[in-house]
Amino acid sequence: MKFRAEIDVMPHDNLLDPQGKAVSTNMVNVGLSEIGNVRIGKHIRLELEAGSKSEAENLVQQACKKILANEIMESYSFELEEA
Repeated sequence: MKFRAEIDVMPHDNLLDPQGKAVSTNMVNVGLSEIGNVRIGKHIRLELEAGSKSEAENLVQQACKKILANEIMESYSFELEEA
């Protein structure tokens, strides 16, 4: 079976996010002072082959833990659907 995963990787809330801080600071400059506390992360989409949904979830978990996210500094979440 073919599956598609949508993965979001974000810096932990207690860590500094320089990109998010820069965007937050510049919201005022573009007339959007109501917006603040911006956090910037990564969105990853991938396709995979697996025998079942639970096997596909396990593969995505492994990919996130081994290469897509640095769990010391980032957290991740994902949604999985049959493609």
